[in-house]
Amino acid sequence: MRDTFEREITYLRISLTDLCNLRCTYCMPPEGVQKREHGQILSFEEIEEIARAAAELGIRKIRLTGGEPLVRRGIVTLCRKLRGIPALEELALTTNGVLLPDLAPELKAAGVDRVNISLDTLDPEKYQRITRVGRLEDALAGIQAARAAGLTPLKLNCVLIGGFNNDEIPALASLTEREPVEVRFIELMPIGDTASFPPTAYLPCEAVLERLPQLERLPEDGGVAQRYRLPGAAGTVGLIRPLSRCFCDQCNRIRLTADGRVKPCLHSREEIPVRGLHGEALRRQLERAILHKPEQHGVLSAQVRSEAHRNMNQIGG
Repeated sequence: MRDTFEREITYLRISLTDLCNLRCTYCMPPEGVQKREHGQILSFEEIEEIARAAAELGIRKIRLTGGEPLVRRGIVTLCRKLRGIPALEELALTTNGVLLPDLAPELKAAGVDRVNISLDTLDPEKYQRITRVGRLEDALAGIQAARAAGLTPLKLNCVLIGGFNNDEIPALASLTEREPVEVRFIELMPIGDTASFPPTAYLPCEAVLERLPQLERLPEDGGVAQRYRLPGAAGTVGLIRPLSRCFCDQCNRIRLTADGRVKPCLHSREEIPVRGLHGEALRRQLERAILHKPEQHGVLSAQVRSEAHRNMNQIGG
């Protein structure tokens, strides 16, 4: 299905929970979030029903997110159910990787094609600081487990934060030299718990090109990342620029929150409830969400914050 600006909407991101086993400073408050009652979040049956209705409207890719999706009990069962949707071409997952050593083989067997793993630093002390409670060794073990299970092509998401990890740009990019991974530098977004970040934290991805002038531009692949390669590298470097380069004209996604609301745009306050709807009523509400996608979100900067009224852990990254 196409929206009113002729973008074909083929991608649904589903947040399974707003809970997480880490407390990343740009995503969640330090105390975490209050656990919802079981009945306040979508059941797996409801998620499957919504996903099937979305597939009837042209959704071909689903990504499971959170919070941290792997803390949702029974996630392997849900993945198996979603993989049973005939029209679905890709099932992916975004995770911090901590629980992958135990779950990666089961996720692959259940039909998950690939994963994106958050990795903002290669320094153990800085990793503990940015996640508040995490250990770098656990994330690295998760990356190895994903690779071993065949959850590839593997992408590593690095939120670029001035004064925190901009000195690690070469080291992070070097992970692509021997392994066919994509390290994706993502500009910090002024949303949710980033209100206390100084203006210098909002570093444009141009800093990556300045530090790595040897990067070679690759052809567009239809995604939101501008892709580059270090000379002779096995993998790629991606730049995602929600602040310095608006890519709304390429946006092909809608988001489903864990409590059953569809967000046509990440940075809009609009949320369209779909929980409790079935059949034609559910299809019409999903159509409404697609047709309500704005042409683009408002200006984002250190001074101008997102209009979304939730933290990222409540929306789904």
